[in-house]
Amino acid sequence: MTGMLTPSGARRSSAWTTRRWLRVGVAASLTVLALLGVTGAWVLGRTASISEELVDVRVPALTTSFRLESALLNQETGIRGYGLTGTPEFLQPYQQGLTDQDVYAVELARLLDGDGRALADLKALQDAVSTWQERIARPIAASPSGAPSPLATARAAEAKTSFDALRQAMAGQQEQLLAERDRTRADLAATMRLRNWLFATIAAVVALMAVLVFEGLRRGINRPLEQLGADARTVAGGDFDHPISSAGPADLRRLSGEIDFMRRQLVRELAFSEEARRRLDTQTADLQRSNAELEQFAYVASHDLQEPLRKVSSFTQLLQRRYGGQLDAKADQYIAIAVDGANRMQTLINDLLDFSRVGRVHHNPEKVDLEAVMERALSALSLGVEESGASITHDPLPSLVADPTQMGMLWQNLIGNAVKFRRPDLAPEIRVGAVREGELWRFTVTDNGIGIEPEYADKVFVIFQRLHTKDVYPGSGIGLAMCKKIVEFHGGTIAVDPEYRDGTRITFTLAPEPPPAPSAIAEATRAGVEPAP
Repeated sequence: MTGMLTPSGARRSSAWTTRRWLRVGVAASLTVLALLGVTGAWVLGRTASISEELVDVRVPALTTSFRLESALLNQETGIRGYGLTGTPEFLQPYQQGLTDQDVYAVELARLLDGDGRALADLKALQDAVSTWQERIARPIAASPSGAPSPLATARAAEAKTSFDALRQAMAGQQEQLLAERDRTRADLAATMRLRNWLFATIAAVVALMAVLVFEGLRRGINRPLEQLGADARTVAGGDFDHPISSAGPADLRRLSGEIDFMRRQLVRELAFSEEARRRLDTQTADLQRSNAELEQFAYVASHDLQEPLRKVSSFTQLLQRRYGGQLDAKADQYIAIAVDGANRMQTLINDLLDFSRVGRVHHNPEKVDLEAVMERALSALSLGVEESGASITHDPLPSLVADPTQMGMLWQNLIGNAVKFRRPDLAPEIRVGAVREGELWRFTVTDNGIGIEPEYADKVFVIFQRLHTKDVYPGSGIGLAMCKKIVEFHGGTIAVDPEYRDGTRITFTLAPEPPPAPSAIAEATRAGVEPAP
């Protein structure tokens, strides 16, 4: 049947993509609209042309014809009165009629230019007027005034016959002009009806095209996309075995096939990742248990070493006080080495205890005023600051949610290092800066000390790594490692600025709030809940 797609045609149309359907639809719509637009333009032009002919030609021509008739009647009235009475005043309407006749005849000829029949009627009228004027009007007007014209009496019958012929020619012309005006009006009315029907048809076609386009988009694009979205949401909801249906144009079907392929791939990957997650959970649990045991071991070992170390330190110091100077120089040297070693061991154990407590013992985040923390840290370092003559300035420091004890340890270690690693011949000048960068605060601690070579910028943050011997600069090598652990525990990073050459500049960032603990993240992940930021 006509209008039915053959199987091969159906296969070809089913291979059409969305772009091709849109191109064909837009091309067909534009073609129809162009044809309708051309027809509408022609009808509008025709309406305007007929309206212009009616307004500018037919009606003015008829009006001018009536005026010409009036001018001729004025001439006839004036000539007839002058002929019967000989009074010169009767010639005034005649003279005015002649003037008006010339004006209206020229105007009527201009309006009827191109209309042969109307011009022929005008020519017949002008011939009748000429005949009447030559035989009647001019001779009577040339007669002496003061007495009735004998010519008017002699040619009265001829004058009537001649003017009746003129009137008949005028009536014929006016009938023709009226007929042309009525015909033009009828043409205008018919054209306007055609215009109205055409515009109504255009509106109906546009509305029909809009409905067809909407329905085509709904069936060909929206419905397949909605089905694809529903299938995708079903899969996203956890039903990974739900197939992705394929419908619509060829490119949408290909997209559905690719998404379904991705779904099948995800099913395979999820099966593999589930097994890997189970193994990882087991390894994570073992690692957490091992870390907890290691932290507990480090804490207990360090704590239990305190008592025997105190005994060693106490008895070596007692031995030094009691027998110092009574033995030989070697004995005094050995005793001094033992006392120094015990003291340094005790300091090292205390530092290790503090290092192990970061993130484990000291974990009480609260609103902390870093200005107050800075004042407490400077108070604790006041003796070293006074002895070195250090000058310490800082920008206004913000308030953060952090552990106050760890913040104090952070400032005390950084400023203490800046005081300790100073130049022998130069008083320390230390500047603490604070700038907001997006969601983080960036802090800098700048000094004019001995500086850190770029190749050691990472090494200084490793525990027990020292760049100088303990005889030159005392310490255990844990300070910057503890700073790094504190900063990272609070969601930031710390580094040495390699561009700064006039001393050392340590830069680090801190978040307004510390990130969640790893255990909380792991528990939230296992529960399928997004951890709070």
